[in-house]
Amino acid sequence: MKRTSVRTAGLSIAAMGLLAGVTACGASGGSGSSSGSSGGSEGARFDPVAALRTAEKSTDGADSAKVESTTTMGSVMSMTADGSLAWGDGLTGRLTITYTGGTMADTMRQMGSDSMEARYLPDAYYARMGDTFAEQSGGKHWIKYAYDDLETLAGSGGAYLKDQMQNTTPNQSVKLLLASGDVRKVGEEKVRGQRTTHYSGTVDVADLAEKNSSLSRSQLDDLKKTLEQAGVTTETVDIWVDDQDLLVKKVEKGETTAGAYSQTAYYSDYGTEVAVEEPPASDTADFTELVKQQSGG
Repeated sequence: MKRTSVRTAGLSIAAMGLLAGVTACGASGGSGSSSGSSGGSEGARFDPVAALRTAEKSTDGADSAKVESTTTMGSVMSMTADGSLAWGDGLTGRLTITYTGGTMADTMRQMGSDSMEARYLPDAYYARMGDTFAEQSGGKHWIKYAYDDLETLAGSGGAYLKDQMQNTTPNQSVKLLLASGDVRKVGEEKVRGQRTTHYSGTVDVADLAEKNSSLSRSQLDDLKKTLEQAGVTTETVDIWVDDQDLLVKKVEKGETTAGAYSQTAYYSDYGTEVAVEEPPASDTADFTELVKQQSGG
């Protein structure tokens, strides 16, 4: 690949990794919990809405978890993400992201690798690219995306992404079900040996803001904005909640501007310690500088 092609491809792939942490956690529209009381877990067993309120609060308050996810988006990509994330004070964590199919996987293979490491810190995201990228970028393997720079470079879109990265939690799927007005209990099922309760529903974006749900108006507006920006009109959401009222699995499916979208994520070891270090500055290229180089300064 040409030098400029390598840089462009690297920036695109790293940007996808940036979103991987958000989608694994559900692309939160804010860290605020839903309105209304939880009703307690005892009553929640008989009322799907009460159960989801309890799960939303419990999952939000757990602060960290191990995450495994599989995501597909049309012919653009399929990828897996594996690691741990914390959300008690902004998003922090570390994921190994592997591209398994689509044009992104083809591009990664041309760059000599099919996976990368992603690190999330409260003020920035870092993606470690392969040696081929480093050879064309002054020997530096890491790309840094400072969230303030995203806001400056991308305007309102960047500001929105900055907010997502700094205020995300893995309970967004629960919020989506609460907002849908279509919550139903599917039944009791086992997920990786754990007893869980399965809930399901369909979100209609056009009707989202009009639903008499348990979410505030601002939360509904944020959810609607997230889905509309992705070109989603309807989305099916399935979640599995354990006997500790914690989310252990979620499946989201829909159509986007890039094609059919599907993500399955598993959450475990809530409260796990998450320690993330900033990569060495000597091995890190700043996203804004790479953009300037791409555009000729």
